[in-house]
Amino acid sequence: MNFYSDSSEWRYLFRNAIDWDTIIPLYHPTFPTSEGFNDKSELIDFYEELLMTTGKWTAEVVASRARELDEVGGGKLVDGRVELSDVLKKTYQEAKDMDFFGITIDPKYGGMGAPQIFSLLGFEQASRACVSTATQLGFFTVIAEMIHRFCSEELASEYIPQIQKGEISGSMCLTEPDAGSDVGSLRTSATPQVDGTYLLNGSKCFITNGGGGLGFVLARVKGAPAGLDGISMFLAEEWMKDPQTGEKKHNYRIGKIEEKMGMHGSVTCEVVYEDTVARLVGKENEGFKLMLHLMNEARISVGLQGLAGIEAALDLVKDYALNRKQFGKSLLDLPLFRRNFDDWETERDALRALLVDTASYFDIFQRLDLKQRHTGDLSENETQLLAQAAAVCRDRTPLVKYYGSEANTLITQRAIQAFGGYGFMKEYDVERLHRDSFGALVYEGTSQIQALMAMKDFMKSVMTKPGRFVQSLLAEIPGRPMRGESEYKKAVRNVNFEFRKSVAGLLVRCFKPELKLTEKGLKETLTQLNQLFKKEYWQDQNHLDRLMTHAETLCQAMAYLETLKVLANHASKDEARGALFDRYLKLVTPRFAAIYADWKI
Repeated sequence: MNFYSDSSEWRYLFRNAIDWDTIIPLYHPTFPTSEGFNDKSELIDFYEELLMTTGKWTAEVVASRARELDEVGGGKLVDGRVELSDVLKKTYQEAKDMDFFGITIDPKYGGMGAPQIFSLLGFEQASRACVSTATQLGFFTVIAEMIHRFCSEELASEYIPQIQKGEISGSMCLTEPDAGSDVGSLRTSATPQVDGTYLLNGSKCFITNGGGGLGFVLARVKGAPAGLDGISMFLAEEWMKDPQTGEKKHNYRIGKIEEKMGMHGSVTCEVVYEDTVARLVGKENEGFKLMLHLMNEARISVGLQGLAGIEAALDLVKDYALNRKQFGKSLLDLPLFRRNFDDWETERDALRALLVDTASYFDIFQRLDLKQRHTGDLSENETQLLAQAAAVCRDRTPLVKYYGSEANTLITQRAIQAFGGYGFMKEYDVERLHRDSFGALVYEGTSQIQALMAMKDFMKSVMTKPGRFVQSLLAEIPGRPMRGESEYKKAVRNVNFEFRKSVAGLLVRCFKPELKLTEKGLKETLTQLNQLFKKEYWQDQNHLDRLMTHAETLCQAMAYLETLKVLANHASKDEARGALFDRYLKLVTPRFAAIYADWKI
């Protein structure tokens, strides 16, 4: 089995849905000179072989250990450190042997230098095999990328080669017992020392891979402003040499390993800092901005993790349903079961298209952001590309994290029901897939935090240029012809019009209920709507609270709409993709209707 080559959808998207025309020159400025490839097609063939290699390893080897890892766990606590389980050690060794950690690491640190999208797609494959394993593996490349992007060349040269060889990994240490979603209330302190280092004191909880060897830590320097504006980021080593004896000793220690309802194979820790020596990353009080960069990549990865869980569950359901006979037929021949399964597959395929498109933009953003930070030398075209990719990633990040994780939990639940009583038994893996799905709902920002972020950014765009929002309603009135517009993009324009009209109605009901938004006299009503965008309406906390109660449904609608846009782009270029667009539009049309009905209550 191979998670890449066995899927016509993955092969299509890899070839056609990733912006190779933009990405390849960013990684190979002199291509094809001295690159060993004659043309773009040969390079993409080579890239495809990488995914086939990781697709085979994850499908045949990593997946075969998932149940054992779930039973024995990822590791145990020994004298303030994490001792990994043998099954996880075995996977780490194989990853080292095949240079899994070095695929996207810069060649000057010993890596292959492939585009960042391979980290995301490799993570998705590993997650499909075993979410716990993927989570542990992911904290090698992501920590290397952060060090390369934000730390000094001295630190990069010291740590990244070790990560590439699989000798050390790391963690992002943000959450505290009283500072979960409210990051600004964290208490971990940082005291500057005369040698330029800082001493950290405090603790963090729910830290994945906290015993990996390195930690990016958020803390507050004494005298720093309260809230998010006073947070700094530090890099700390788990072990340091004693200057007297030369022996390694704890620089920070692991207080405990959490016991979780799922993802037993990932090691979730309490990390304790007691005069921990750390180095400042970036500047004081800019830590949260830097951590957001890491979190945004992690949130896109969580969306891919959700997709992976759906893929794994539907693989099991399809195999079971083809062989399970009820009422003289296989389950897939029973009309209701068939309809439900088709809907699950439609959601899977549509979500996959959205995530691959997002990963393509994220790769462009990552590469150009890295170049800008290191050289500050971007061409005019690169500056425009960076701005475009950054805007797409900012808009998409909360949507894909929310959509992927929520859909995973729902569909894995349905998978259990598809198995009937067997699905409730540990003998079948669907119960583990469902248990594992809950982690993604809460880490890297809960679904509700993602919804509030999506709403905040959307409303900011509306408030910044309210006239554009109003004009867009007029421009997208259904029936108005657009030159060269495909039937798929026309359908999306109609959906977008209904969405924006419904949002306008929601804003009226939350902030200016005396204004009646009606179909009749739309231009006149929209002229009145402009009055809504005065500051005094938005400074009433009761009005804001009323709007925030609809954050999740707004996020859902935005995710469905964004997915439709991606599918319409694909179908407009390739008529064969039209069937997926039509199926997905049919699937989400009643969901939109339910959301808009809720907004009218």
